[in-house]
Amino acid sequence: MTRDSLQGFFLALAAYFWWGLTPLYFREIAAAQPIEVMSHRVIWSVVLLAVLLLARKRWAEVQETFRNPRIWGWLLVSALLVAVNWLIFIWAIASGKLVEASLGYYINPLVNVLLGVAVLGERLKMVQAFAVGLAALAVGYLTYVGGQFPWIALTLGFTFGFYGLIRKRLPVGAQVGLFAETAMVAPIAIGFLVWGEIKGENVFLSKGWDFDLLLMLAGVVTTVPLVCFAAAARRLNYSTLGIIQYVGPTVNLLLAVFLFGEAFTRVHGISFGVIWFAVAIYSGQSLLDMKRAKKQVAL
Repeated sequence: MTRDSLQGFFLALAAYFWWGLTPLYFREIAAAQPIEVMSHRVIWSVVLLAVLLLARKRWAEVQETFRNPRIWGWLLVSALLVAVNWLIFIWAIASGKLVEASLGYYINPLVNVLLGVAVLGERLKMVQAFAVGLAALAVGYLTYVGGQFPWIALTLGFTFGFYGLIRKRLPVGAQVGLFAETAMVAPIAIGFLVWGEIKGENVFLSKGWDFDLLLMLAGVVTTVPLVCFAAAARRLNYSTLGIIQYVGPTVNLLLAVFLFGEAFTRVHGISFGVIWFAVAIYSGQSLLDMKRAKKQVAL
């Protein structure tokens, strides 16, 4: 492994560990309603990203992005998708449903495979089809035997899947794209905060400076792992990143069961076990494809 690849590995690990540990942060600010937390996450992310982009003299990229109606139009769609994803994830933590939320991020790579076939017309390999089929079987089992449709997991998996699909096809950098997205939904976030203030439901400026500071740190919580991930993506191949990404939901699951005391039943165990097996098959195929591609380049 080269020095650049090693740096990329640790940057990716830092990003996914950070994402995995974010439920600890959201539990600390659980006194605020999920919509208020999400609104602060959007607003303070805009502020922090604006400072970063100005410091790195990348404001011209932002202006270029907003000059192109096609690009900012699709970014608006991706912004709404990621806002829904953030809101449901925050709500799931506050509602004691982090186990199901972690399931959503486990199935996300398999959702990506499915979207690649359905939207991009990619051909599905037999092994990949088997992995997707197993995941579908596990979700069906969880629904039928568990008696509850796993809408949180599926919504998180598909919103993030469609978000990634849009961002993959747009010629916009990670930080510039996130700034554009959050800037476009910031008026909605401000509207929610104003409405919450009118109804007397907001807790910002009412629980002390330490709690207010925690809410304002939502921008840091959002932006720092993205910066690490963007740097890692430039140094690592996509397959390696795809395998490291399971660190995030694994840490989520461990926190949910061992720290937050959420139930992990026999039905969960079987469903997760089948999905983990599907993920292992998918990851193994990705590594095999990567090795074959390297051999072809070498020849």
